[in-house]
Amino acid sequence: MTTALITGATAGIGAAFARRLATDGHNLVLVARDTERLRRQATELHDLHGIEAEVLTADLAIEDGISSVEERLSDPRNAIDLLVNNAGFGNKGRFLDVSVADELMMLKVHCEAVLRLTSAAVPGMRDRGRGGVVNVASVAAFLPRGTYGASKAWVVQFTQGAARDLAGSGVRLMALCPGFVRTEFHERAGMGTDNIPGWMWLDADKLVAAALTDLARGKSLSIPDPRYKALMGAAKLAPRGLLGGITSKTGRKYGPQ
Repeated sequence: MTTALITGATAGIGAAFARRLATDGHNLVLVARDTERLRRQATELHDLHGIEAEVLTADLAIEDGISSVEERLSDPRNAIDLLVNNAGFGNKGRFLDVSVADELMMLKVHCEAVLRLTSAAVPGMRDRGRGGVVNVASVAAFLPRGTYGASKAWVVQFTQGAARDLAGSGVRLMALCPGFVRTEFHERAGMGTDNIPGWMWLDADKLVAAALTDLARGKSLSIPDPRYKALMGAAKLAPRGLLGGITSKTGRKYGPQ
C-alpha cells in the first residue's frame, strides 16, 4: 500500500486530497498546525476507509516545522510515494499595506518549504523508480498579483523545471493551478468574496480528481477546469497593462487558492 504526505491537510484542497487518496486506499501522513483537528481527520479517514493516517503537527512558516516534515519525507524505513505541497495562505491588502515580515513568511511557506520538502522527498522516489509530487500553485501565477502571484509563479517554474530534469526517472512532478475554490482560504485571511461571480467557483473534490488524472497522464502543469483554461489562454493574449489594471481593482486579497 502506498503512502501520501499532504501539507495543509485539514481544510480545503488539502482535505480534498486526503479524502480522495484515502478512498483510493492510500495510507496518509497528514500535516498541519492544528493537532486536534488533524487527529479528528485521521480518525475519520481511518474509520471510513480502513487506511492508516499518521498525524504530523508542523508550522511551515518556521524552521522547526519545515525540518520535521523534511525528516519524515527522507525516512527510508517509511517511504512516501506521493507528496502534496498544499500549505499556503493569502495576505489581505496591496503592496506596502502588508508588512515585510508577513510577505517573507509567505515566501517561506510558498517557496522555501516547497523547495525543501520536494528536495527531501524526491531522492528516495528516484531510487525506487517511482513517486510523485504535486505542488499546489494558483492561476494567480500567470497574472500580476504581487507577492502571492509571484510566489505561485515560482512554484510553477520550479516544478516544471524539476520535472524536466527528472524525466525518465519514474518520478512525476506537477504544478496544480486552481482558480477560486470554495475553501476556508479567504475567510482565514479576512477576505471578502462577494464580488466573485458564482461561475468562477470550483469544487475542491472535483478539482482533486482532475488533478490526479493529470498527474497520472504525466502532465507537469494542471489547470483543472475548462473555464480557467480558457481564461488563462485569453490572459496570454491580453496586454500586461490591462491585466495589471484588472487585478489591482480586485485586489491581491482575492488571489485564488
